[in-house]
Amino acid sequence: MPRRLLHVQGAAEAPLRAALSALRVSLGVPEGFPADVMAEAERVAGAPQVPAHDATGIELFTIDPPTSTDLDQAMHLERRAGGGYRVHYAIADVAAFVTPGGALDAEAHRRVTTLYFPDGKTPLHPTVLSEDAASLLPGRTRPALLWRIDLDADGAATATDVRRALVRSRAKLDYEGVQKQIDSGTAPEPLALLRDIGTLREQQELARGGISLNVPEQEIVAHDHHYDLTYRAPLPADGWNAQISLLTGIAGAELMLAYGTGILRTLPSAPDGAVARLRRSARALGIDWPHHVPYAAVVRSLDPREPNHAAFLQECTSLLRGAGYTVFTGGAAPERAVHAAVAAPYTHCTAPLRRLVDRYAGELCLAAVAGQEPPAWVAAALDAVPKEMARGTSRANTVERESVDIVEAALLKDRVGEVFDATVVDVKEQQPTVGTVHLTDPAVVARIESDDSLPLGERLRVRLTQADPGTAKVLFAPA
Repeated sequence: MPRRLLHVQGAAEAPLRAALSALRVSLGVPEGFPADVMAEAERVAGAPQVPAHDATGIELFTIDPPTSTDLDQAMHLERRAGGGYRVHYAIADVAAFVTPGGALDAEAHRRVTTLYFPDGKTPLHPTVLSEDAASLLPGRTRPALLWRIDLDADGAATATDVRRALVRSRAKLDYEGVQKQIDSGTAPEPLALLRDIGTLREQQELARGGISLNVPEQEIVAHDHHYDLTYRAPLPADGWNAQISLLTGIAGAELMLAYGTGILRTLPSAPDGAVARLRRSARALGIDWPHHVPYAAVVRSLDPREPNHAAFLQECTSLLRGAGYTVFTGGAAPERAVHAAVAAPYTHCTAPLRRLVDRYAGELCLAAVAGQEPPAWVAAALDAVPKEMARGTSRANTVERESVDIVEAALLKDRVGEVFDATVVDVKEQQPTVGTVHLTDPAVVARIESDDSLPLGERLRVRLTQADPGTAKVLFAPA
């Protein structure tokens, strides 16, 4: 999970654009796709491998940001006769377009993941596939991996199936529109059930000790002559939608473990020191966290619309460090099989347009259901995927972290010398004159350096002493 989500509304000013361009160069981010990759993409876009099973009669819908066109997932939700629910979840079938060992495949292994910058993205696959031929756009017949997961009346999974199928989404929905329809009671039942199933799955998550962080999204909002940095709190519909993806990732991991071969997304439990640090941040931000209350319960009590809660949710992502991918073969479950935040075995299998590993996980789940050996190309490359994903994820994290710093510096560059209200949310133990402050307006988290020890947890008037988008550095001092 990223430290902070970031989105730009409107055109950014020149220093911001220049700094982001320099970041792309420093990280070796490609500007486009090689000619042979584009040629292959254009060729296969019109001639994918077509599955025999026709599921176009299922009235699927997608839920994504309004401007998104790389649509990995589409769903249909229904009640089952006799009680419980059925989830149909279609995942874009990238393998129907990508020839193993071809130019497209090789380029995907080089890129590993889509990179998201505030002013645009660098896609994993050419957009002729990721935003057109392979995307689950409404009204288009597409090859997909179609999951069918049955749930009981409490939302627990009772049966799982996945197969290749032709599907056709009926509607492209966005989170705000979904929330309005559900809240107003105007949503058709397949959509209205998103709240019912999502809430049940949240309760299942609580029971097993899992936690989902509703981290607010930072937005740069353009005005007539300046930009503001604000937070967008996620809607309940964001969380319900995420629960469908989590459900599928858990179901996929269970299939792999029973099959004896797979690739899991794993996360170790946070070390005591990290939890202690987070408790300090909670005190700093005025978050009530009694010692007898578990971390998960505290997080669920937070309202991301409250500035101090939003800041603490961002600090909570520090407990998610150390995630990786674990391959296992030969029938023996791996020693590390659980994702600590999910509190269950889990795999990434729902975003193949944007993440390389999901294509491999999907194939392994298909093989598990069919009781067959995985495709030769999967078996040949599987052991290398964790290292490739580690490399790609590290670069994606650098993009996210540096982009936030660049944006903050660009938006504050003309305000050096100004004084702001802030809260000291962290102080270095070995260097108490250095720490981190959180500003509510604008929504900035940045470094502070002082001549004296910083007062952890206290409100403080701070002066902006440096804001340079070229070096991505923002620095405050006590005022």
